[in-house]
Amino acid sequence: VQLQASGGGVVQAGGSLRLSCVVSGRTSSSYAVGWFRQPPGKEREFVSAITWRGGAPYYADSAKGRFTISRDNAKNTVYLQMNSLKPEDTAVYYCAADRSSTIRTAGYDYWGQGTQVTVSS
Repeated sequence: VQLQASGGGVVQAGGSLRLSCVVSGRTSSSYAVGWFRQPPGKEREFVSAITWRGGAPYYADSAKGRFTISRDNAKNTVYLQMNSLKPEDTAVYYCAADRSSTIRTAGYDYWGQGTQVTVSS
């Protein structure tokens, strides 16, 4: 399974970005795809996740109300729409796939490369 994240950039506080994650290879409809981020000098943290089958997505508290995760099964792509961005959202954002059929916040099996998001104040 391969994951390719894109869409990062530099944005002013209050702005928006949409990240994309294209998933390829031997995937399964039971997979979940999640977004994680690693702020400068900090550990990587969970942001949001969704399953290919549908069902309610899951968000970290820091993402609730501002970020929206969605998927396009036909394009094998998962998106993370980020609105009302704050300087503390600055991080390298990663997408990952999990063979577990339930959404988890850790223990993902496959990882893509990161995409840098920088929010200026």
